Amino acid sequence: MTNEAVYNVIGIGVGPFNLGLAALSNPIPELKTLFLDQRDGFDWHPGLMIDHVTLQTPFLCDCVSMADPTNPLSLLNYLKETGRLYKFFIRESFFIPRKEYNRYCQWVIEQLPQCRFSTQVMDITYEEGLYHVMTIHTKTKETTVFKTERLILGTGTQPHIPSFIPKDDSRIIHTSSYLYRKEELLSQGKKIAIIGSGQSAAEVFYDLLQNRNEETQLGWYSRPDRFFPMEYSKLTLELTSPDYVDYFYNRSESVRKTILSKQQAQFKGINYDLINDIYDFIYDLNIDNADPNLTIIPNSQLNRVDNSNPDFINLEFTQLEQEVPYDQEADYLILGTGYRYHEPAFLKNIQSRIKRDSSGLFDVNRNYSIDHNGGEIYVLHAEVHTHSYISTDLGMAAYRNSYIINDILGREHYTIEKKIAFQDFDVEKYADLPTAKI
Repeated sequence: MTNEAVYNVIGIGVGPFNLGLAALSNPIPELKTLFLDQRDGFDWHPGLMIDHVTLQTPFLCDCVSMADPTNPLSLLNYLKETGRLYKFFIRESFFIPRKEYNRYCQWVIEQLPQCRFSTQVMDITYEEGLYHVMTIHTKTKETTVFKTERLILGTGTQPHIPSFIPKDDSRIIHTSSYLYRKEELLSQGKKIAIIGSGQSAAEVFYDLLQNRNEETQLGWYSRPDRFFPMEYSKLTLELTSPDYVDYFYNRSESVRKTILSKQQAQFKGINYDLINDIYDFIYDLNIDNADPNLTIIPNSQLNRVDNSNPDFINLEFTQLEQEVPYDQEADYLILGTGYRYHEPAFLKNIQSRIKRDSSGLFDVNRNYSIDHNGGEIYVLHAEVHTHSYISTDLGMAAYRNSYIINDILGREHYTIEKKIAFQDFDVEKYADLPTAKI
């Protein structure tokens, strides 16, 4: 079946980023939009929805507030509508529970009929000036073709498992599936190894630490030389700003790669308070010098996983500074190895319309488009290499969505801040002066 309506925008994937774009475009009458997702409903990282865990960004990083604080789809209005605003006020915290953020997003979706789930995009073609989006309903198997002037790709990232890790072994899991296997881990795992230096690995380690049986041994291994915290000092946070996007975007491809390699601590570390909570919990276990039954080793590169023995998994490491190999055994291996962007297969028939850089990645324009015409195909969360790690930050999602909406409209519907940082990242204006006085 072909839907004869022509949309201005079809968004593919309804995660937090495209949901924000759906919410911000909703009050604009001249924008006819549709947002499609193959899942049955919105559920944000359900395998890591651990009790008491909060967002790492303030509550203003909802779908709309940083672009339009008066929008009725704000988190504050959600709290008012659900009778929780005064409780939130008394709680006195900028950081909401991850479970509450998930429920807030579901509330937003309930008010946006243009968001359709159980709809998988199978293919896209370009015909007579329009993109034809071919879909199948995952339950009814009904196929529908939608037509649109523009696409917004918000398919997100997928759990990353390094290629040398054995596949199809139920004893090896990614942190994204942790809660689905938690009971099994606690009841059957005598030795549990966790790999990773980021937030997810730390959250899983801490949750197991608090809930394990006394005889269960936990091991936590990290390649960096320490379990480092995310850097949230205020001047560093100015890197999540429109100013910095402009600065980063205008650097060469090679310079951008170098910059990204130096910014791991800001975006890839562990919440500072969580690190301290873990230490304090272990300290309590160690009162009277009791053995906490733990192994925590940084500076360790996992080289090989041998799962040939049905009784245990053998992990082969190298301590990088000592250059000493060593082995560890585990009943279960939990991988906190992050997430990677995978280009959707449904783009195969519109490849000729997409720009690429020298590495074969999307050559993303400043306005977040990737097509040769510069205003037909936009990406969300696939532009770290051109727009910096800010691309993954919920706090800058409303800015990016405002930028895209304004670009599509050809006018400034949402006011976009251009300079908010006290720092100057770009010094060209000073270089133009004959002398610089400080």
